[in-house]
Amino acid sequence: MSRALEGEDMSAEDNDPGFDYRAAALELGGRNRTAESQDGGTIAQRRGARCYNPARRSNERTPPLNPGEPAKRTNRLTNETSPYLQQHATNPVDWYPWGPEALERSRVENKPILLSIGYSACHWCHVMAHESFEDEAIAALMNEHFVNVKVDREERPDIDEIYMNAVQILTGSGGWPLTVFLTPDRRPFYGGTYFPPDNRYGRPGFPSVLRSIADAYAKRADSVEESAEQLRASIVRMTELPPPADALDRRPIDRAIEHKRRAFDLSDGGFSGPPKFPDAAGVLLLLREHRRTGDASLLEMATFTLRKMAEGGMYDQLGGGFHRYSTDERWLVPHFEKMLYDNALLAQAYLAAFQLTGDAFFSRVVRETLDYVHREMTSPAGGFFSSQDADSEGEEGKFFVWSPDEIAAALGKDDAGVFCRFYDVDTGGNFEHGKSVLHASMTIASLARLLKSSEPAVEAVLARGRKKLFELRSHRVAPGRDDKVLTAWNGLMISAMAQAYVVLGDARDLAAAERAARFVLREMRDRGRLLRTHKDGKSHVVGYLEDDAFFAAALLDLVEATFDPTWLAEAQTLVDGMLERFGDDGGALFFTAKDGEALLTRTRMLFDNATPAGNSIAAMTLLRLATFTGERRYRERAEAILRAPGPYYDKAAAAFCWLLAALDYALDQPKEIAIAGEAAKPETQALLRAVRTPFTPNKVVALATPDLARLVPWLAGKTLVKGKPAAYVCIEGTCKSPITDPSSLGRMA
Repeated sequence: MSRALEGEDMSAEDNDPGFDYRAAALELGGRNRTAESQDGGTIAQRRGARCYNPARRSNERTPPLNPGEPAKRTNRLTNETSPYLQQHATNPVDWYPWGPEALERSRVENKPILLSIGYSACHWCHVMAHESFEDEAIAALMNEHFVNVKVDREERPDIDEIYMNAVQILTGSGGWPLTVFLTPDRRPFYGGTYFPPDNRYGRPGFPSVLRSIADAYAKRADSVEESAEQLRASIVRMTELPPPADALDRRPIDRAIEHKRRAFDLSDGGFSGPPKFPDAAGVLLLLREHRRTGDASLLEMATFTLRKMAEGGMYDQLGGGFHRYSTDERWLVPHFEKMLYDNALLAQAYLAAFQLTGDAFFSRVVRETLDYVHREMTSPAGGFFSSQDADSEGEEGKFFVWSPDEIAAALGKDDAGVFCRFYDVDTGGNFEHGKSVLHASMTIASLARLLKSSEPAVEAVLARGRKKLFELRSHRVAPGRDDKVLTAWNGLMISAMAQAYVVLGDARDLAAAERAARFVLREMRDRGRLLRTHKDGKSHVVGYLEDDAFFAAALLDLVEATFDPTWLAEAQTLVDGMLERFGDDGGALFFTAKDGEALLTRTRMLFDNATPAGNSIAAMTLLRLATFTGERRYRERAEAILRAPGPYYDKAAAAFCWLLAALDYALDQPKEIAIAGEAAKPETQALLRAVRTPFTPNKVVALATPDLARLVPWLAGKTLVKGKPAAYVCIEGTCKSPITDPSSLGRMA
């Protein structure tokens, strides 16, 4: 079979001159890919494509066109909880969800499976849906020749992992929508990403592909079988890890830092481009290394990148929160979808920058980002929603862009002149149809000088303008929201909220973090095991490694925010179960549990993508839990994970930045900081502020309460000093003299 044509692989590291990330990823079994596939042509051509409109709530039925006319027919996806699957419930395609019914029909009728994988906020998934899956003629071809299966990659990342690997083997890149053809026994034999409805962009139209595949399956069975078996063997090989490293040292961290230096964009920040993806892991690794070495250039690269991102159009200047990525090198024109995980991880990066610099710019971005999550991404029951679409009213970005006339009508001539000058809004526009994406095109100081005004006066105009335009925007048709709750992504946001509370002290963040954690434990756990997804009162799909690892990490963040031993007990129970279910052979942990659904192979992920690999966060969580409890077995298990990449540290160290943070922790001497005193007393709070204000990532902090001391052995014997609250800074149980002075403690922490 010939290769499928497909969209670009929009990886943030594709421009690296030093090594081939993709080759390393394919060897290792990971992938480096964008949030979705793009078609060919210019940005304007891509953005001008007609798009499936997901703004209709996913649990509503399409209304009849005329009174008395029946509603549209529905397919088997109508009872699924996934908003993405529900968006396709009225397609004329005879869709099945992944499951035994579809597989059995494929076997009995000897029809190949057409597997389509995407997610709710994916723009090009909506384009292909509108162009092909809503087309009666194309749907008829699909129904005649294939058993058609839809999968939400966010609900079933295990399925996505296997078949994305297959497409990358076939084509060298990948993305979403993912389109894969399988034999009845689930072996892939052909695939690609976005297929247009007719021949364009130098690639075949989807109907041509369907006819060719159906013809090959019917008439060239030997060729199909050969391709399927070769692909199956290649996919299995990708799950085999190399020999582990003999010892752990700092060389992988040094290589990753050197890569960031070489890739750094001196003009606009970031480490690739275009397109540019947010790199929270890389930024945090730079900040860690700056904290360790004092190298000011590392701090400069990190903070410059963070500032440029937050000043650009990739950041929502009115409502807060980050879009998925920037299509250009300037962070100006984003792909407009908003993902919960991006905002969780970036909030943590901006928080660390604030701790290191004290610059209120960074804390403001954290505050606005979390305010956006409180306002738009939090369910009434407490869980955090997954994403918001790029599109509204059938157009990508329509909700977020502005014209000068709209701004003038809202703000008045004088204020609009200042606002448009600062945010670069003019009649030409920087987007489409004369509209503009708001971005800070200059500093307030420079605009004040230009206008011969004061900085406070200019800032007051801008603040008024943001408030008025935000209110005006709230009356537009909003992008669709994927309101399922995912355990793994909730873990990331709980961590962000808990960490923000520790540093910034806003009680709303802690309340939201605890409420979400209680929601997951109450609604998304079955017989002690976490479930993956929740929507409309239903939780299902047994959790994956990342669900257990991310949520356990969040529980440890809650321990340090509240000193409630309940969170630590839950974390330890969860981690013990995680090791038993995902850690069969003592090496890196598997992505799926040992009693999970049997797929073509059982994968292990070490390579970080848009979210951290489950093994990366598992390693850090095991190390932190070892520090809390003193149990050596957790550290030993973490070290096994850290050794697992072996020679791939040499080939692609910068592809493991989340894992390298855990390596940094393991190679350091993490501090155990015990605070003795009543939590509510001002003197105790002063000591807590002293240890929480600096960026000291390799530490754990605990309040010496009797209940917590039962789980944290190094809290024993930590008492007041001459009646005053005191701090004890310890390393592996050996403590320095107790400290009662907050300023002295701050220098040691």
